[in-house]
Amino acid sequence: MGDANGAATPGDPDAVTTAAALAARVLAREISAVEAVSAALKRMDALDGELHAFCTRCDERALAEAAAVDRRLDAGEAVGPLAGVPVAIKDLINTKGLRTTYGSPLYADHVPEEDDVVVERLVAAGAVVVGKTNTSEFGYGAVGDNPLFASTRNPWNPALTPGGSSAGTAAAVASGMVPFGLGSDGGGSVRIPASLCGVLGVKPSFGRVPLYPGCRDPSLPGASGWESLEHIGPLARSVEDAALALSVIVGPSAKDRHSLPAEIRGWRPPPPETMRGLRIAFSPDLGFTAVDEEVRAIAEAAARRFERDLGARVEFDHPEVGDTQCVFEALVALDTDRKGLLAAARKRGTVFDGVLGAALSADWTADAFSDAILARKTIANVMWRFMERYDLLLTPATAVAAFPVEWTAPPRIGGRIVGRSAWTPFSALANLTGQPAASAPAGWTRDGRPVGLQIIGRRLDDLGVLGACAALEAVQPWAQRRPERRVEPVS
Repeated sequence: MGDANGAATPGDPDAVTTAAALAARVLAREISAVEAVSAALKRMDALDGELHAFCTRCDERALAEAAAVDRRLDAGEAVGPLAGVPVAIKDLINTKGLRTTYGSPLYADHVPEEDDVVVERLVAAGAVVVGKTNTSEFGYGAVGDNPLFASTRNPWNPALTPGGSSAGTAAAVASGMVPFGLGSDGGGSVRIPASLCGVLGVKPSFGRVPLYPGCRDPSLPGASGWESLEHIGPLARSVEDAALALSVIVGPSAKDRHSLPAEIRGWRPPPPETMRGLRIAFSPDLGFTAVDEEVRAIAEAAARRFERDLGARVEFDHPEVGDTQCVFEALVALDTDRKGLLAAARKRGTVFDGVLGAALSADWTADAFSDAILARKTIANVMWRFMERYDLLLTPATAVAAFPVEWTAPPRIGGRIVGRSAWTPFSALANLTGQPAASAPAGWTRDGRPVGLQIIGRRLDDLGVLGACAALEAVQPWAQRRPERRVEPVS
């Protein structure tokens, strides 16, 4: 029957393929869903002891669900477009009957009674959840550590961070444990680890993908935060897979009052030739921030390919929004159930530190929150006016490439002493405005660390962002460059 990863050569050790190709083989009965899931579990066995991408596995359950997919196919029943595809789910996203900790001791033994809407939709499309992936506590922080589990490592170099907070999903996808997985992005938490791990990470427009219970259930202090900022999106090794995932999880839900109508059909990114004539802004620093010189050069080279190879017009320009970090932090705090979270912590004897601890201990005032709300309105107005002149805005996805896993942030960038949030200055902007954005692989540093290019589109132009990612993928393919950790496939 061939190998369960869908490789052309049965003995090929680099056999992990796209979700689209794998599902096609399962639907054609060239391989079984059980074989596909077994191959993923084998790779997890071989790789995850070092990478710590998964915090909870569900091998028996996954094999049982894969067998159910096979039985449906054998009976001639319709199975969705993700038939038998093993997927990873970030541990901030609820999974019915499968431990979901949100990276916090408060929920160390929490087992949800219902799936998040996106998980329901993946399973209905035939996907098989193989486990939950590691995250920072409640998503606070841009690296992949928490008080419960070992820190996730970067597949390109396990001494380095994969970024966060969707650290585990990025590492699982980059290392080939699964073809794609879901992350959540409240201030860059899909795009940041995608950049550092050399994969594609897509944050759809706000409301495009419904969220519930995450962010929407007030009975879950901590997990109920980020409501006005959070997005769920895929991390994948190809634009095709990201588009396939989005085609399954988008669309309105009565459970999410912010969810949008499903006006996009098909979710096929436009072809590269549609880049011709587009007006694109590129900013290496948004006019204010320190950026590593090698990262700057790699991002700029990728941006220039839109003009040189794809016929777009690329100009150096940036919206005059300045540093949005203070606005972002205030809005995160405003969205957080601080009273409920602190009460739960006192009851359990839990102490919060790091980014979460700082947010909870700050002396926030009503005026501070009001100022942040007004500043967000100003930022949104600056951005829509800027995007009237440009179809896309390109920036580096992060100001640095991956750094030592023991660090929470690099102390210097471009020779300047910087604060803890200075290495992620680009991503929160699209959360504040709700615009679609992605991090696509732009290149690698001289010592082999991935660098991402952030692509921001006009409000609701998700297909425009996917089209730009597909165009970049066409002129400088990235999927075949993978970390050198090989596992023989199941055959």
